[in-house]
This record gives sequence, C-alpha cells and structure tokens, in this order.
Amino acid sequence: MIRLVLFDIDGTLVHTGGAGVKAFARVFATEFGATDGFERLKFAGRTDVSLVREFFGYHGIPATPDNFERFFECYVFWLDHILSTSRTEMCPFVREFIGQIRALPQPPLIGLLTGNIRLGAEIKLRHFNLWQEFVTGGFADDSEERSEIAAAARDRGSRLLGEPLRGEEILVIGDTPLDIRCARAIDARILAAATGGARLHELQQHEPDWAVADLTAISAAEVCGREAVPVLGS
Repeated sequence: MIRLVLFDIDGTLVHTGGAGVKAFARVFATEFGATDGFERLKFAGRTDVSLVREFFGYHGIPATPDNFERFFECYVFWLDHILSTSRTEMCPFVREFIGQIRALPQPPLIGLLTGNIRLGAEIKLRHFNLWQEFVTGGFADDSEERSEIAAAARDRGSRLLGEPLRGEEILVIGDTPLDIRCARAIDARILAAATGGARLHELQQHEPDWAVADLTAISAAEVCGREAVPVLGS
C-alpha cells in the first residue's frame, strides 16, 4: 500500500505560463548583467540550483553562496510578480485526483518532490490555492541533485509516519524522464503523466509503473491500493 505520494510541480500539477523561466531571465539580466546563452538552459526536470550554477558557469560568475543567495532573493520577488500577470492553468484533474487520494480508506501523506526551491514552490502553488494540500516534500534547498531531493522527501515522510518508508510504499507523480529516474533512486513507484515535459510514448520508453496522458486516465485507488494494476493511457 502506498503511504506517501510525492508530486512534481511544473508540468505535473500546474503550468505557470513560463513564469519561472521569465523570472530566471529577469534576475540574470538585472542582477548579473547576463543575457546571452539563456536558451541553452533546459528547465524540464531540473533543479533551480543546478540551473543557476550552469548559467553562472556560462558567464564566469563565481558560484559562491553569496551569489546564490543574491539570485534567489531576487528570483522569488520576480516570480511572484510575473505569476500575477501570466496566463496560468492547473493540469487536468489535479484537484480531483488529490481529492481521490484523501478519500481513500487509509489515505497516504501527500507531499512534493520538486526541483523548485521551497519558497518558489510555495509561491507557485499558492497562486493556484494548492499549497495547503501538501504536508511535506523535498526541494532544491535540500540538494541540487534530484535523487538526493527524493531521499530528503522520503525521510521527512518517514519521520511524520514514525517509521521508515520502504520504496514500494512511495508513489512519485511526474511528467519527465528525470522524474522517473529520481523515483527509481529511492525505489519508489512512478506514475508518469504526459502533461508537461514529455510525450506519452517518450515516458513509456523509460518504463514507469504507470504512464497516462493525464490524470483523468487513472484513479488514485488504482495506484495507491494494495492490488494496483499498471495502466497505459492513450
């Protein structure tokens, strides 16, 4: 039985109209005078910290704690501002799927597994009135490596439950092959939804436990129950 469900954010729960990418670009330009080479950054499935480090490297900007702090202090301001004027939308059936999880006879904890820093995640999800749905998680503040973020989320869930979680008791829900890879790093089950960073056939090639076009194609009971049967969406 699944005892902890961990959701990715961008492309899995919500689409922010590129607000995060725009906020990154604004900070690099206004704080560090770095404008070229931004198109080389690949955001899907990445961590905020690794992206900043990569772009610092392009421009020879020292990757010091002070520069990271300077970047993220400005980033959260611009993210909040840009979100307020962006065209945003929740991914299909997200709120309903969370409701299904909560309605299970023995509902698991619901948390986040994201490459966003924690405050960035909160800003994004408060925009959609979703932040309060999550009681725990792993964030880019924990590490710039997704596998280590997954371990941090697992360990926090274990502490809340009062006993260690086994991999088969954790479900990760994401939209990219990198989400699948970080779920496997903690031996978790993975539900891949083609709502963001990859097409369904691309996700299927990485052999997640379930692959669906979106969350309307599967129920929480199917993936959280004791007798879950893998389902492929179309």
